[in-house]
This record gives sequence, structure tokens and C-alpha cells, in this order.
Amino acid sequence: MAVSYEYQAYMGQSPARIPHWEYLGCPDAETAITGIDYFAHPRLCLERLKTIYPLLNVDIPATDAPKPRPELDLGTHSSGATDAGRHVVRWGDGVTFHWDFGERFRTAEDVFAFSPLAEPDYRQTSIVTNWDFTDEERLYQQFRAQLPAEWGDTAPEGATAMVGTYQTMFMWPLLTFGWQLFMETCLDDEFDRLMDEFAELNRRLFRAFARLPVHFITCHDDIVNTRGPVCSPSWMHKHIFPRYEEFFGILRDAGKEVIFISDGCLDAFIPDLFPLGIRGVLCEPYTNLRAVAEAHPTAFLAGEGDTRILARNDPAEITAMVQRMRATADRSGGYFFRIGNEFTWNTPVPAVKLYLDLCNELGHR
Repeated sequence: MAVSYEYQAYMGQSPARIPHWEYLGCPDAETAITGIDYFAHPRLCLERLKTIYPLLNVDIPATDAPKPRPELDLGTHSSGATDAGRHVVRWGDGVTFHWDFGERFRTAEDVFAFSPLAEPDYRQTSIVTNWDFTDEERLYQQFRAQLPAEWGDTAPEGATAMVGTYQTMFMWPLLTFGWQLFMETCLDDEFDRLMDEFAELNRRLFRAFARLPVHFITCHDDIVNTRGPVCSPSWMHKHIFPRYEEFFGILRDAGKEVIFISDGCLDAFIPDLFPLGIRGVLCEPYTNLRAVAEAHPTAFLAGEGDTRILARNDPAEITAMVQRMRATADRSGGYFFRIGNEFTWNTPVPAVKLYLDLCNELGHR
């Protein structure tokens, strides 16, 4: 298997071209750039987009079946409600959805009466990785079925296939109990038992991940917001980082590389994360990625681009942003172009095209 620019960047090997790792969420731009209606011909549209921007990560649909056009639109109705009465807004080629943040829990007593290990099958819940965590083998078979059978137990050299989890540790109680009850209960001594049980669920998952024929594992936890840490460093060092050390160690011992993903400003926790053996971080532009690149020049890095700049649609400002990103890439062998806070469905089409064209033009080493 030929080693791609993407694989070289994942491994911090300073490829000749700088690849992308983007969330493409602006169908109007994809339509305008390609000249093919995304909703009428999604496969043809994205195939053409991949031809125009070869280093842009594009997920090609399996068929060219038309996609339903969202009823919500900026010019008519920019928000609405589901059948259950929940508020939704436009997102990508559809609308937002709602996670069941702790609806079954009403009080702190409800939280402390719960046992994650007693109910390990999360398939009927609204948490993100709603899998059956009953046993490791079941988890392994679930993921192994998604990978080429001919790979056996080892991924080919240069393969970029990866698996991952949204709930590495921090998101487990947040998604299960909801934000308010998480904040209300997380400092109680009784919370320790809950975190131990959540950790056992993921211990099974990470042992299953370690057996898979992949080189990379994505581990997501929104441990910060735009202003920095959600919980104190002491709480994180008690409940989160020791579990990361264990889980990431299971993967490293199996020859896997860990890519850590978080929204918000990670600056305060960068010194904690890299000693745990991560390959790098995918984050938002609130994090000082230039400083991370200078401290860890072979790390995987993505997320420096800012969608707020694209929204203003000022060509000079967009050009300056891409030039800054390119300068960070000069310091990083593992740099990916990425709008860290993601394209929105209504990002101005000229801004999307200018950003992609500049990345294509400047993304040479």
C-alpha cells in the first residue's frame, strides 16, 4: 500500500503536501464549487469535489440517491421543532439532533443509585457511543466487521483506517446524567464509584480496540470549553488522566497511535496530555496550536482554522488566516488544515472556496 500524505502527516513525517481533516457542512458551497447539485446528486457532487481538491477529506456516498432538502432555511425558517417538541436548527445537510442529557435522572439520589456496570447495554440510550459494553468480544466483533477481512489481525503499512470513541472518560457522566447533575454530584465521594464503573466499561472497549487491524484510535472528550478547563486540575488528575494513562497504554502496547479530540481551549491541559503518549490533538482555534507545534514538532495537529473568520467573508482576513496556518505547519510535521470550529451550513460560499483554494495553493512544503 502506498503511503499517503495523510498517513505521513498522522505520523509527523512532514509530507510534501499538507492534507485536510475537515467537517464538510456547507452543501451550498459544495454545489457552487462543483456545479453539481449536492442534494440531487450527492455522490457525483462529492466525487467532483475530491477531484478539484485531492487532499480534502471527502466521504463519498455509496449511491447517488437524492437527499431530502432541509425545510429549515435562513431565508424562511432557521429553526423549528421535532415531533417531540424539541428545538432544532439547520446543521450540514440536515438539522441538529438532541442527546438525552440525563432525562431519566431527576436528583442527586437518582445519580448515586445508578450502576453503569449493572446496565452495560447502552444501545437503547441517547448517549453518543450507544453500544453494548457487556463484554469485550462483542465490542471487538462489532468493529472488526467494519474493517477489511483480508487485513487479518494487522493493518497494512500506511493504512489510515481508524476507529474511535466519543466517551473516552469525561463524557460518560456528562452524557449520562446531564450537565447540571454532573456538576452537582461530581465532587461527592460517592461519585468515585460511578467513575470506576464507567472506567470498566471503557476498559473493555480499549482492549477490543487494541486487537483491531488499525494504526490509529481517536479518543474524544470535551474536557474544556472555550475559556479553558471545565473541572479543576485536581479533579482531572484524580478521575480522568489516570484512566487516560491506562487506556492509552493498552493501545500503545498494541502498536496503536492515539489522536485526542476536544472542543474548546486545551492550553491548560496540553502539558498533561502529551506525556500520556498521544500522537496529537484535534481541537478548536481557541487552543494555541502554534505553541503546541513548537513544543511537539512531530505531533498530529488539526483545528487552527476559525469559522468565525470565514463567516465575515473578508478575503484579506481569510488569506491572513491560511497564511498563519501555513506558518504553523512549517513548525509541525503532523499538521492538517482544519476549520476547528467547523464549517456551518450557511458559511458564505466565496469564503469556503477561497479557503480551500488557498490551502491548495499554499499547502506545499
